[in-house]
Amino acid sequence: MAGCSILPKPQADPTRYYVLTGPALAATAAAMPTGTLRVGLQTVRIAPYLDGKAMIVRRGENEIDYRDFARWAEPLTSGLGRMLAAQLVASGQVGRVYPHPFPLDVERDVDVAVSVLRCEGVVKADGTAVVSFVCSVEVTDARPGGSVRMRRVFSAPETVWEEGDYAALARQLSDAVAQLSVEVLAALPAR
Repeated sequence: MAGCSILPKPQADPTRYYVLTGPALAATAAAMPTGTLRVGLQTVRIAPYLDGKAMIVRRGENEIDYRDFARWAEPLTSGLGRMLAAQLVASGQVGRVYPHPFPLDVERDVDVAVSVLRCEGVVKADGTAVVSFVCSVEVTDARPGGSVRMRRVFSAPETVWEEGDYAALARQLSDAVAQLSVEVLAALPAR
């Protein structure tokens, strides 16, 4: 009986964790002049089906496949807000990004609101896998009754993705956030 083992051998955990990535801030900030714009970044909202740790692959229009072993290392709302703020500051146009809730003693030039509708891999009917990032974005002057500078639905161009390569999916979604930041920067006032 001493030679028999009734316990199974331990298995390695196949779970992998991913984050959104962006510019190397120290190098980028050193190369660009410091901007003076003060931006208020509202809490990024996401569609409820995205509000989990598992990365998502959509099949067709209505089928969602949660990838249990490919997970976000941080809440997607936090990662998207962190990356958008980093991209804005790294541009050299923005001096400071204030996250919501905004400090009462600080004036802002503009406020940015983002609501993410899609942030996932997609497998099309023909088997092609692409990356899908769609959000609504609004940039307004940060004063009572401030005018809307931009309000639109932003869709990053679909890029081909090899299904199962979740590091590439995270990298390509990061690129989509960088493209979103370019749209936001274009709507900011000149200073």
